[in-house]
Amino acid sequence: MARVVRFHRHGGPDVLQIDQVDVPLPGPGEVRIRVKALGLNRAEALLRAGTYIETPRLPSGLGLEAAGIVDAVGAGVVDVAPGDAVSIVPPTSMVRWPAYGDLVTFPAALVVKHPPSLSWEAAAATWMAYLTAYGALIDLAGLRQGEHVVVTAASSSVGLAAIQIARSVGAIPIAVTRTSAKAPALLEQGAASVVASAEEDLAARLREIAGEQGVRVVLDPIGGPIFGPLVAAMSKGGILIEYGGLSPEPTPFPLFEVLSKMLTLRGYLVHELLNAPERLATARSFIVDGLASGALRPVIAKTFAFDQIVDAHRFLESNEQLGKIVVRV
Repeated sequence: MARVVRFHRHGGPDVLQIDQVDVPLPGPGEVRIRVKALGLNRAEALLRAGTYIETPRLPSGLGLEAAGIVDAVGAGVVDVAPGDAVSIVPPTSMVRWPAYGDLVTFPAALVVKHPPSLSWEAAAATWMAYLTAYGALIDLAGLRQGEHVVVTAASSSVGLAAIQIARSVGAIPIAVTRTSAKAPALLEQGAASVVASAEEDLAARLREIAGEQGVRVVLDPIGGPIFGPLVAAMSKGGILIEYGGLSPEPTPFPLFEVLSKMLTLRGYLVHELLNAPERLATARSFIVDGLASGALRPVIAKTFAFDQIVDAHRFLESNEQLGKIVVRV
């Protein structure tokens, strides 16, 4: 028997509960893992609330990231063995492959032997953030040395990963956050500049930082009213990558500037990287090398115990964190 977190109805954090379930031996191509830590993501709160891109059959498990020790492997698995320390590349379906449990099963293709220097908490905080940031900035935008890149929601785990990845290729990250409260921490994490969107003229401040040439690459999970000022600060031929829609307000479309600057507006989900084996392999190598060298360092906002999963989800929805929320199992 294993302990797993499930919800039997949609709602707030209080609908999460710990159930006892059977976890069978892994099938062909599968790996069973004794979990040591979980990384939390906003997608899990959306699934729980009933507003995610997947519609689960209830009761449903959840979770996209875990790290632990291989417990058993199925037929045909050769890259990992029982006793190996591993972490999980997020699956395209957390309903099919939920991570919130002390014993979980995943396809071997999603199981990574991470650098031994990583703690369980750091390993569980790695893959969603760095794959999302890498896929947007490197795989899609081709971010280059010396370029300014704007990263909004910069204190999120993806935002911090984007700042680190930008730094690792010699780009110049501009962190955008709502207020100046998190500015010192963002500068410490590698941002070259910080703009407080609720306190400053965002477009003017970005133009002041980037100069007349503007910003070629913008990474944004917010949308809404911030969209216009971001576009105003972009250079000709720039690319704005949207990977979320956190703003509850409508997102205006600045048609004239999009036309005159010949901009690319690109919607992005990490699923497109996860579904492209060659691109995913390149991303994994980039991230593992960065972790090993220390250029990439997962930032842990706060750690909770497994039986505090409700409190962990409440904190997830508070927007108070800088970095990743992790649950120890």
